[in-house]
Formats: sequence, structure tokens, C-alpha cells
Amino acid sequence: MNNRKIIKGYRTLISSRFNVDTSLDKSKDGIIYTLYSDALNSLIIGFAENDKVVEKKLSSGPLILLDMKKGKKKDLFLLITTLSEIGIKYSDNFYFKYSSSLMRHLSILGWPVGRSLYKQRKIKKELIYA
Repeated sequence: MNNRKIIKGYRTLISSRFNVDTSLDKSKDGIIYTLYSDALNSLIIGFAENDKVVEKKLSSGPLILLDMKKGKKKDLFLLITTLSEIGIKYSDNFYFKYSSSLMRHLSILGWPVGRSLYKQRKIKKELIYA
């Protein structure tokens, strides 16, 4: 007979597969934001350390601020990773092609998207189909 004891309890699984950037955990609070470019029909998401950086970005081109809130650079990193994993592609500087599914994903993930643009597009579509 085997004299093995069964040890009950939980073991911790540590995987070295994940590379976690600990510098993001120590990042300062800032602003996470969403901008819209009508000319490119695209969304720009980002992180800024203060209001002045967002204002400078808005003054640099014809962009519309959809919404912003306090957050960390880690929030931006997690959002980009999540969107990449679900197959949403983006170009340099986090430009995303506007779509209602992207807006829905951003909203579900807690990213500041506001409601004004989303509602305007929905209303326009309803008027076209009426």
C-alpha cells in the first residue's frame, strides 16, 4: 500500500510568462482622455500628466474632447492591451478608426467616452433609416 498523505490547501501558482512593468504601478495620477477627429473619423485615446497637455493637443488640430477623467498611465496600458486582445487595431499615437462597437467596448471598459458623439451618431442613423 501507498503511505502517501494528501495535503489539503491551496498552492500559489507563479508564472514567469507575464512580464509586468512595475514602473506603471508607481506612476503619478494624471488624466485619461478621448478625443475625436471628424476629418479622420477616428478616436484618439491617451494619458496626460495635467490639463495643459490636453489643451495643447486640442489646440494643435481640429479635435473634439469627448471626455476625460483622473487616471494613471497604467489604465491606458491596460486598455490598449485589452483592445489588442479582442482584435481592435490602432495606428501610431493610439488612433482608432471610429465605430460604434469600439465606442461600446470603451464604455464597457470604463474609458471616458462621453455620450454626446455616440448619441449624435445614433440619432443620425435613426433619421436615415426612418
